[in-house]
Amino acid sequence: MSGRCYVGIEIGGTKLQIVAGDDDLQISHRARTAIKKEEGAAGILKQMETLLDDLTRSVDPTAIGVGFGGPVDHVSGRILTSHQVNGWSGFELAKKLKQRYGVPVVLDNDANAAALAEALIGAGKDKERVFYITLGSGIGGGMVIDQKLYYGALPGEVEVGHLRLDREGTTLEACCSGWAIDKKIREAIQRQPTGKLYELARGGDEAGGEARHLSQALAHGDTTAKNILHETAATLAFALSHVVHLFHPDILVVGGGLSLIGPALTDAIAAELDQHLLKAFLPGPPVVVAQCGEDVVPLGALALAREATVDIFNLKQKSDFL
Repeated sequence: MSGRCYVGIEIGGTKLQIVAGDDDLQISHRARTAIKKEEGAAGILKQMETLLDDLTRSVDPTAIGVGFGGPVDHVSGRILTSHQVNGWSGFELAKKLKQRYGVPVVLDNDANAAALAEALIGAGKDKERVFYITLGSGIGGGMVIDQKLYYGALPGEVEVGHLRLDREGTTLEACCSGWAIDKKIREAIQRQPTGKLYELARGGDEAGGEARHLSQALAHGDTTAKNILHETAATLAFALSHVVHLFHPDILVVGGGLSLIGPALTDAIAAELDQHLLKAFLPGPPVVVAQCGEDVVPLGALALAREATVDIFNLKQKSDFL
């Protein structure tokens, strides 16, 4: 460990992760638990405080960063809403944590936190302009320019999952999220009840989570899995062409659960991307798999906490000088 200590928190729809790390974003301590959705925001806050109380017996953080799975007001540190758990709407999370632990607290959307981690120490390291897209249950995104998150006007920015793909309002999330791929797989194996994907995905008692079988089915050369992969990659490439025309990032980083498919997905996206770009924009930016794995959000939260500490220190120096 070197320098100051920070705490990074990920609040997702199913899991709560907390890490402690240093100025180099090296993790020294970690804790993880499943979220108790039925207890709502208040119950999750209690879970968080229990883990933090235990952690702060071992470390003395100078700031806390939080990546939350839903829309937030990063300026006020207030959660706007959650699409998975009740009770978060209008929740003053940063204020509550600051009052309890007595240190600066920074709150941001989990996709922004992940984008920052990938730009600083992941696949986008040493790039000036990094665009990150996360393909999970939903689709989110973040943009980092010169190692700083890009922020539009409130309530949000870089909501790539809500890009409209046609005039009828079909969104990228509706076509390429984990839930959308689950549905595609269920429909495809009903039409074609043979092959490895059918064998893997047919057995569940309840619908959901079929997308996790794509990688294994692809490894076996399953035709249905290949078709779903290429259809998904083509749609993602079309959507990301809009990102390139607007921002022209140096790199496009793909994270989230679907990114576990690996280069088979990113190579397929890259192969489709150039056909949607202006000739002046060719070749398009490389499309790569995210590198930070399951630590991506808490690492980004650590970076947010570190940045807040630097900003406070700079303000203090300026006021002392004046």
